[in-house]
Amino acid sequence: MPILPLTGLRVLDASTILAGPLCCQILGDFGADVIKIEHPKQGDSMRGHGESKNDVPLWWKEISRNKRTLGLSLSTAEGTDIFRKLIQTADVLVENFRPGTLERWGIGPELLLELNPGLVVLRLTGFGQTGPYASRAGFGTLAEAMSGFAHLTGEADGPPTLPAFGLADSIAGIAASSAVLMALRHRDATGEGQVIDISILEPIMTAVGPGPTVYQQLGLIGQRNGNRSTNNAPRNTYLTKDDRWVAISTSAQRIAEKVLEIVGHAEVITQPWFATGSGRVQHVDLLDGYVSDWVGQHERAEVLAIFAEAGAAVAPVYDARDIVEDPHIQATEMLVEVPDDDLGPVLQHNVMWRMSKTPGSIRFTGRDLGQDTDVILSELGYDSSAITALKESESVR
Repeated sequence: MPILPLTGLRVLDASTILAGPLCCQILGDFGADVIKIEHPKQGDSMRGHGESKNDVPLWWKEISRNKRTLGLSLSTAEGTDIFRKLIQTADVLVENFRPGTLERWGIGPELLLELNPGLVVLRLTGFGQTGPYASRAGFGTLAEAMSGFAHLTGEADGPPTLPAFGLADSIAGIAASSAVLMALRHRDATGEGQVIDISILEPIMTAVGPGPTVYQQLGLIGQRNGNRSTNNAPRNTYLTKDDRWVAISTSAQRIAEKVLEIVGHAEVITQPWFATGSGRVQHVDLLDGYVSDWVGQHERAEVLAIFAEAGAAVAPVYDARDIVEDPHIQATEMLVEVPDDDLGPVLQHNVMWRMSKTPGSIRFTGRDLGQDTDVILSELGYDSSAITALKESESVR
């Protein structure tokens, strides 16, 4: 087996729900020894998110894969003592408590960096560590609303629309994994750890685009356009003859020309307004009508085949079953079956990118609360009697 790129790094995942745990999942997928720290009684409420099979939470099996689990109370003297010992063995701490919580427990970043000067502390909260909203409860839904995403999403005459999944949290988690690696690069060069302050709001604001710049320069505010784009046309979802949906994009000029040739209206290609995306947007009703009429006369398989032969951009609108059955997704192993003690073979998203020399791997799925507590504490020097006493005090599980 190739050596995983993050082998030898220890990450303490003291975060909950999605953004922080996804960051740590990515680090674990590429070899980091991730220790998932959960409250001994409550655990991470992510265990209760999503569907379950025979009371086994399915999302948990993926978001907590490649993580050893430790039931540890950070609000007790015994628990914080264990935590300080763990910190001295760690390279990274990821936490998403409200600002001031770690400080109140006597384990704030300043103290932790005294114990371990090379430690990278990632603090991931809804609105960051400073500013007037810092103490507010922060969730992805709020970031999706405040980032401009919801304002721009939905039909023009409909309400702002939120995503049906954890979009803001996922973007923040992926961004956070990059931030951690940048800090580790600095640590390796200088020996210095540091504190990273990342909010759920800021990464999705970046993903939404340059709306603030456009407003500051031109005074313009973007509006909802359904599935249409303000940058090019035709761009939409279209219903086929067999009641299936396809998505078509024409971001490139030559692709736009090919689409109109396919649907039988090559005459518009020579119009001056057709030469730019913004010009085509001014005639979006005409272009959408041409494409919609043609697509509606053909079954989805035929639409996909004709577009593929012409080199035009089209994709079917997939549900979960379509994703699982797609031959390209299967051939490139975007989804892989992973053995699990509770579920048997369980299908999961593969590691998020492929590396030719140091690929990631899924070594085990999400574990039970405190499943690795005894082993982790023994690594820190606790004997069996001390571990029993800690469990009796309910500082660990």
